[in-house]
Amino acid sequence: MLENVKEEIQATLKKYPVKKSAVMDLLRIAQREAGGHLTREAMDEIAVLLEMQPVEVNAAAKFYTMYSVARPVGRHRIWVCRNISCSLMGSDHIMKHLEQALGVKKGETTSDKKFTLDVAECLGSCGTAPMMQIDDEFYENLDAKKIDGILKGFK
Repeated sequence: MLENVKEEIQATLKKYPVKKSAVMDLLRIAQREAGGHLTREAMDEIAVLLEMQPVEVNAAAKFYTMYSVARPVGRHRIWVCRNISCSLMGSDHIMKHLEQALGVKKGETTSDKKFTLDVAECLGSCGTAPMMQIDDEFYENLDAKKIDGILKGFK
């Protein structure tokens, strides 16, 4: 399953002195390659590559909100940060605006399978709250106007 990204995987593994430390990056690559969700086969391959038990890889995938194990997701996955900094700066308003703009609720995928809207507990950018992540890109200091411009870039 991960054959077509062998070079990317090898380059990723070189970044980490301890193989297991690459689990999150490899899960991200596998999810991207599978079209937005993780397959059992890909997680098993990652376990072999990292010399981990499959249950350890599965636990990491289920623990972090940026991975989708149970359901296929849209081509672009949107995570709205909801940690304390983002909440204080209006992440609830950001989520409501995205729900209206996309016509879906949190956890749902648009009918055209273009976007899946989710929340993340923390995206690590507290100084630029509120923020969201679409695929691998961060969007910070958000307001409704900025979100509308970002979404237009995906149409």
